[in-house]
Amino acid sequence: MNRKELVDYIAKSANLTETQAEKALQGTLDAFTSSLKKKEKITLVGFGAFSTSRREARTGRNPQTGKSIELPAKNYVKFKVGKSLSDEVNS
Repeated sequence: MNRKELVDYIAKSANLTETQAEKALQGTLDAFTSSLKKKEKITLVGFGAFSTSRREARTGRNPQTGKSIELPAKNYVKFKVGKSLSDEVNS
């Protein structure tokens, strides 16, 4: 599913116009981004939880050349699936 398909689905399921659904989706994504930038955890009971973690700088290897390369430290986003979603996907 891409963004357009998601907006269409939201519009139909929530009885909104596509413009309203797009604004709702963008607002949700903005809230997620803002919270994760502040290193806050986002928990949607039954769906899952988003959080950030820090990966320290390390030495890696270029698989094509075998040369060592330095990988910089960075933050990354983690998602832990909730029980309800897991059960639904696996039923």
